[in-house]
Amino acid sequence: MSTYLALPGIGSLKAKRSIVKGVIGRLQSRFNVSVSEVDHLDAHQVAVIGMAVVANDSRFVEQQLDAILNFMKNDGRFYISQVERETFGV
Repeated sequence: MSTYLALPGIGSLKAKRSIVKGVIGRLQSRFNVSVSEVDHLDAHQVAVIGMAVVANDSRFVEQQLDAILNFMKNDGRFYISQVERETFGV
Protein backbone atom coordinates (compact mmCIF):
# COMPACT_ATOMS: atom_id res chain seq x y z
CA MET A 1 0.00 0.00 0.00
CA SER A 2 1.23 3.49 -0.80
CA THR A 3 -0.15 6.57 0.91
CA TYR A 4 0.34 10.04 -0.49
CA LEU A 5 0.57 12.57 2.33
CA ALA A 6 -0.03 16.29 2.04
CA LEU A 7 1.89 18.27 4.66
CA PRO A 8 0.45 21.80 4.56
CA GLY A 9 2.39 24.45 6.40
CA ILE A 10 5.68 22.54 6.35
CA GLY A 11 8.43 24.89 5.23
CA SER A 12 11.53 22.73 5.29
CA LEU A 13 12.75 19.24 4.51
CA LYS A 14 13.95 18.94 8.10
CA ALA A 15 10.41 19.47 9.43
CA LYS A 16 8.97 17.08 6.84
CA ARG A 17 11.49 14.36 7.63
CA SER A 18 10.78 14.71 11.34
CA ILE A 19 7.09 14.00 10.74
CA VAL A 20 7.71 11.20 8.23
CA LYS A 21 10.30 9.52 10.44
CA GLY A 22 7.89 9.61 13.38
CA VAL A 23 5.05 8.12 11.34
CA ILE A 24 7.28 5.36 9.99
CA GLY A 25 8.56 4.49 13.46
CA ARG A 26 5.08 4.34 14.97
CA LEU A 27 3.76 2.18 12.13
CA GLN A 28 6.68 -0.24 12.43
CA SER A 29 6.35 -0.62 16.18
CA ARG A 30 2.54 -0.75 16.34
CA PHE A 31 1.80 -2.93 13.30
CA ASN A 32 5.08 -4.81 12.63
CA VAL A 33 4.93 -3.68 9.01
CA SER A 34 7.68 -2.85 6.51
CA VAL A 35 7.54 0.90 5.87
CA SER A 36 9.61 3.41 3.92
CA GLU A 37 9.33 6.83 2.34
CA VAL A 38 9.35 5.90 -1.35
CA ASP A 39 8.78 9.06 -3.42
CA HIS A 40 8.95 12.87 -3.36
CA LEU A 41 11.95 12.72 -1.04
CA ASP A 42 13.01 16.29 -1.80
CA ALA A 43 9.56 17.92 -1.75
CA HIS A 44 8.80 19.51 1.61
CA GLN A 45 4.97 19.45 1.54
CA VAL A 46 4.41 16.00 0.01
CA ALA A 47 5.47 12.50 1.07
CA VAL A 48 4.74 9.02 -0.21
CA ILE A 49 4.98 6.21 2.30
CA GLY A 50 5.00 2.61 1.10
CA MET A 51 4.03 -0.31 3.32
CA ALA A 52 4.10 -4.09 2.98
CA VAL A 53 2.29 -6.71 5.05
CA VAL A 54 3.00 -10.40 4.51
CA ALA A 55 0.74 -13.13 5.90
CA ASN A 56 -0.84 -16.42 4.89
CA ASP A 57 -4.38 -15.08 5.47
CA SER A 58 -5.65 -12.42 3.06
CA ARG A 59 -8.32 -11.28 5.54
CA PHE A 60 -5.59 -10.54 8.07
CA VAL A 61 -3.67 -8.51 5.50
CA GLU A 62 -6.79 -6.49 4.62
CA GLN A 63 -7.54 -5.89 8.32
CA GLN A 64 -3.97 -4.75 8.95
CA LEU A 65 -4.02 -2.36 6.00
CA ASP A 66 -7.38 -0.96 7.16
CA ALA A 67 -6.03 -0.48 10.69
CA ILE A 68 -2.88 1.21 9.36
CA LEU A 69 -4.91 3.58 7.21
CA ASN A 70 -7.22 4.47 10.11
CA PHE A 71 -4.22 5.04 12.37
CA MET A 72 -2.68 7.39 9.82
CA LYS A 73 -5.95 9.27 9.25
CA ASN A 74 -6.04 10.13 12.96
CA ASP A 75 -2.67 11.92 12.81
CA GLY A 76 -3.40 15.64 12.62
CA ARG A 77 -0.05 16.69 11.14
CA PHE A 78 -0.95 15.67 7.58
CA TYR A 79 -3.80 14.43 5.49
CA ILE A 80 -3.88 11.52 3.11
CA SER A 81 -4.48 12.72 -0.43
CA GLN A 82 -4.32 9.34 -2.19
CA VAL A 83 -4.03 5.64 -1.37
CA GLU A 84 -2.84 2.91 -3.72
CA ARG A 85 -3.58 -0.53 -2.40
CA GLU A 86 -2.66 -3.84 -3.98
CA THR A 87 -2.82 -7.36 -2.61
CA PHE A 88 -1.34 -10.52 -4.05
CA GLY A 89 -2.48 -14.07 -3.44
CA VAL A 90 -0.74 -17.32 -4.18
